[in-house]
Amino acid sequence: MRRIREVLRQRWECGFSERTVAASCGLARSTVGKYVQRARAAGLSWPLPPTLTDDELERRLFPPNCSAEGGPRFVPDWAEVHRQLSRKGVTLQLVWEEYKQNHPDGFQYTQFCVRYRAWRETLDLPMRQEHKAGERMFVDYCGQTMPVTDGKSGNVRKAQIFVAVLGASNYTYAEACWTQSLPEWVMAHVHALSFYGGSPAIWVCDNLKAGVESAHRYEPEANRTYESVAEYYGCAILPARVRRPKDKAKAEKAVLDVERRILAALRNRTFFSLRALNEAIEWKLIEYNARPFQKLEGSRRSLFEELDKPALRSLPAEPYEYAEWKKARVNIDYHVAVDGSFYSVPYQLVNKGLDVRVSNTAVELFHKNKRVASHLRLPRKGQYATHTEHMPKGHRDYAEWTPERLVRWAERTGPQTAQAVETILRARPHPQQGFRACLGLMRLGKEHGPDRLEAACTRALVTKTVSFKSIESILKRKLDQRPLPKKQPEKTPVEHDNIRGPEYYRETMGGDESC
Repeated sequence: MRRIREVLRQRWECGFSERTVAASCGLARSTVGKYVQRARAAGLSWPLPPTLTDDELERRLFPPNCSAEGGPRFVPDWAEVHRQLSRKGVTLQLVWEEYKQNHPDGFQYTQFCVRYRAWRETLDLPMRQEHKAGERMFVDYCGQTMPVTDGKSGNVRKAQIFVAVLGASNYTYAEACWTQSLPEWVMAHVHALSFYGGSPAIWVCDNLKAGVESAHRYEPEANRTYESVAEYYGCAILPARVRRPKDKAKAEKAVLDVERRILAALRNRTFFSLRALNEAIEWKLIEYNARPFQKLEGSRRSLFEELDKPALRSLPAEPYEYAEWKKARVNIDYHVAVDGSFYSVPYQLVNKGLDVRVSNTAVELFHKNKRVASHLRLPRKGQYATHTEHMPKGHRDYAEWTPERLVRWAERTGPQTAQAVETILRARPHPQQGFRACLGLMRLGKEHGPDRLEAACTRALVTKTVSFKSIESILKRKLDQRPLPKKQPEKTPVEHDNIRGPEYYRETMGGDESC
């Protein structure tokens, strides 16, 4: 359903053609047209109603008596047909007959031949790409890196160079960053859009992991975080085909020019910080974009002002705040573990899989594209964020374990274990936050036996270190088999003529009411 929503957003909100939407979403053009047609027939428009769930959207677009698989005739893989024809004795007639056996409703022989020959005529023909103003931004990394020297240690670290270029004007942006990781990939895009003062409609990227989660010739799947950035700016992602550099020829040319005109010109300079390197790149970019064309009038800068800049989409009031998407499963205590901390969700979602959006300040949890919980991000690992409304009434429906049941289990092991469980549960704002530790004690009892667990809990209570980690450490180090530490006797006061005891000061101060 997320794919259908994306099709409707790009078609209605962004105004892209069906061909463009199909290429961006990795769908057939006919499928895009079918989704839009069914949405109109269902009386939908953009934006979709906020209460419209994925299940309801599917029912409205594809009623029970309607199949989502219906569509045009099956189109053969012409490259495979071409390969088969290269074999000895294989004719077009034979290949068509085999095709008809598998697809009785497919093309007749005449159409089959016409379409194959039309495809064959396109082989080895270079395609000249015409780019509309403000339509596409091509992004890539340079193969060449730049050294940055640590002023204190003298160690040299290689910086990656991100490059972006607009299709119509060739107006270029470059930036140095430490890695090609997802956070720096995303923020480089944000900086590029700020440099341009607007956003193009389509971003064309390579198949690096930060941009494309699953590379595929026909249905590439963009990284969820990267896709959310494009959605924030009202754009679409169009990954290039694998090993097809002509799909992003603009980026290839821009990378080559940046390496020759900017990085090569800075090769003899020593940079002691990434900021200093980016400042030098910024000055060289100004010169490069203002450099006159050899065969055309003007420069990249003048062409940008004339073509791309007026056509770019306006940027949001605030730049994109970086956030990552992750997947998580709800534990029996209706909390989700995110980066070592725990966040509550409605108890009805126990054992369900969720999508988690993690930013620097917040953690948002989604189920079937619907936000079910939101928390401020906890600063330290091991902390809990629990909303009272997420807790079940009496834990009757989904929480099989209750504080009472855990204490009853502990009593079967021994009184010291029961007291340790009660101590752990009382130490939390909500007893449910101690379930994990108590269940961990159950595992320790199965692993080491009830007698050793009882002895370990006794030692933890005496030393006032009652926690799962402490009891686990006692068992691992076999401290439960050693004698318990003796209680230190109270020290008796020392009597001496030159030492005044506490009674002296009570007698002295007691008579003066003004003190």
